[in-house]
Amino acid sequence: MIRHRPFGSGHPYSVDTEQRHPVDPIAGRPVTLGVRTSGSVRDVALEYAVNGGATQSVALAPAQRTSRGQAVDGGHLASAQARLARSSGGWTVSLDNLARGDSYRYRFVGGAEKTRWFEFRVFGWEDRGDRSVLTDGATIARVRLSLPLAAGEHVAGFGERYDALDHRGSTLDSIVFEQYKNQGAERKTYLPMPFAHVVGGRGWGFHVRTSRRVWFDIGESQPDRLWIEAETGPDGAIDVALYEGTPTEVLDAFLSEVGRPKELPEWVFKLWASGNEWNTQVEVMRQVDAHRDHDIPVGSVVIEAWSDESTFTAWRGAEYAVSDGPHRLADYGFSQDGPWPDPKSMVDELHERGIRLHLWQIPLIKLRPHPRGQVAADAAAAIREKVLIEEVAPDGSLRPYRNRGWWFPLGLMPDLTDARAAKWWTDRRRYLVEELGIDGFKTDGGEHAWGRDLRYLDGRHGDEANSTFPVSYAKAYGDLLESVGRAPVTFSRAGFTGSQAHGAFWAGDENSTWEAFRWSIFAGLSAASSGILYWGWDFAGFSGDVPDAELYLRSAAAAAFVPIMQYHSEFNHHRTPSRDRTPWNIAERSGDDSVIPVFRRFTKLRERLVPYLADAARASIASSTPLMRPLYFDHPGDPLVWDHPLQWMLGADILVAPVLEAGVADWDVYLPAGSWVDAFTGESVAGGRVVARATPLDELPVYVRAGAWPALAPVFEPLSADWHDEPGSTRP
Repeated sequence: MIRHRPFGSGHPYSVDTEQRHPVDPIAGRPVTLGVRTSGSVRDVALEYAVNGGATQSVALAPAQRTSRGQAVDGGHLASAQARLARSSGGWTVSLDNLARGDSYRYRFVGGAEKTRWFEFRVFGWEDRGDRSVLTDGATIARVRLSLPLAAGEHVAGFGERYDALDHRGSTLDSIVFEQYKNQGAERKTYLPMPFAHVVGGRGWGFHVRTSRRVWFDIGESQPDRLWIEAETGPDGAIDVALYEGTPTEVLDAFLSEVGRPKELPEWVFKLWASGNEWNTQVEVMRQVDAHRDHDIPVGSVVIEAWSDESTFTAWRGAEYAVSDGPHRLADYGFSQDGPWPDPKSMVDELHERGIRLHLWQIPLIKLRPHPRGQVAADAAAAIREKVLIEEVAPDGSLRPYRNRGWWFPLGLMPDLTDARAAKWWTDRRRYLVEELGIDGFKTDGGEHAWGRDLRYLDGRHGDEANSTFPVSYAKAYGDLLESVGRAPVTFSRAGFTGSQAHGAFWAGDENSTWEAFRWSIFAGLSAASSGILYWGWDFAGFSGDVPDAELYLRSAAAAAFVPIMQYHSEFNHHRTPSRDRTPWNIAERSGDDSVIPVFRRFTKLRERLVPYLADAARASIASSTPLMRPLYFDHPGDPLVWDHPLQWMLGADILVAPVLEAGVADWDVYLPAGSWVDAFTGESVAGGRVVARATPLDELPVYVRAGAWPALAPVFEPLSADWHDEPGSTRP
């Protein structure tokens, strides 16, 4: 066997041994061609001809294939890492002296084995007025242009970004990618957007109107230029919208094009709780009872491990007959000895307690291990009904796309960008909403579409459509919820331009470290700058060993002042000690008696904030001023706000400065010009300066505009009045 895949897997950040790299060869640079072979092939040669000339032959050299993925350390991707760490043999050769417009025809030969013939043309950069194009003389692959950057201007936005608020002096790109942990170090994101604010000068912003990949050089190579390089269709058309005005005016113009957030119900602002080992009805109700017993209010529960994790429609342990179409609740039998003896009664009881329930989803039909029963029927029906994303084989034929990611490898992927296919998919989940009363869905894993050789049902190829998939994914589930009169509450980690209009988001998978805490806050502020309204993160992290009491409480305190407050924990195979992120488990693991009372204090404060948050969300939708926003939105001309990038305004009147380091007794807070009131002490403080705020574990620096204090004082003052009487208080 000799295998060559010119486009490789489509992984945006790594090169496969058996691919052509670059896929579109460029004049003046070498092109590497590679294959993988079976063990019987001892030698491989490349046969190629240039511009129809004589066939030449060159031997390939052995190469070791390296892992083409991110490094991971445990959790649900550990087995994937182990597989990828095993190197396997391959062969590569490089060709030099490429000239633009040259046409190459090539194949590989190894003993009696041969591949089919492949072709490519050589591209080169060509100046065309105010831009350059990458062309082979007939088609255009990319366009490059630049915008001026003035002294003192800061560049922020680009969707959800984990490493900085101001990206001037750096480079980044815009493509949806599943970066499992360490997003700030890797500088990759689930939720990019080719949109940014330029703040500090005249005030402007831009949007590259494309769903294809875009690269940005933000003053790194030339301090006074912002370079944009974008993939294009064959015509080379690229459209960059420029907006003038304040950050709010720029964001408003952008949202007018791509869609505005929809108002979600007030209950989304209450505490969300979940753990990946809450995988039985008994365990879910035990955790809900624990919230009640500890007097910790909870508004939403997310169950990840509810389904058979093959169909993502049937409750694990349920008995039912295989069907070609959607099931109804009556089709399922639930054993009293099973993991979910009566899901309907569980949902009803949660609702009676004022708790909403959300179920986890993955947009794939799982094909490993070999499918049987309902999942096999689903796969056959999906192929028969033509509702799947396809891939274009090297010979031009079409076949169902098989997931190339590390998670649920080789699964089939429904084309949720197509209305018919989306309805086919969500109808199989309809009984969960109509009959069980599920309130929302955790729409996880929207990053599985890789490669430009994919083809969608409307004819678009992967380079244009892949980043739009997570937008349509959340929309499909929101449409399902709305079709039965429920709010479109989805909870996604992946997205792109247009995601603003579809539900809530969290910042993805991350460790329980202070560094990850800081990265998550950057993510929230950049996402908000790009128009994402309902956002949160797995506060204190979801992966690895549990956080200590200080990190947990500092993170919970900050989460009380972001749009979505939620904790979650990764699957740990039910090993002991538990890695749940519940406050009672953190208290037990840390031995710190203050964890539960301090956590209770912040969740009760959060309950009091709900009306303010709901009003602020409505105002945000009406005005395009983000609910959680960096200080530059309110003070674009104040250069000092950039020295304190991890502070934010929550609505119009609350300034938040979370404590982001361990072991500190005081925290510097920048208060912009104006009069402020310390929310926890009631002390009046003049703005326009940096103040040092004492930081007991049961407080964080929060300041209220003086004019709004009379209305907001009741949110904080009752809490202050009985502060000393609660066990575990760290106030003197």
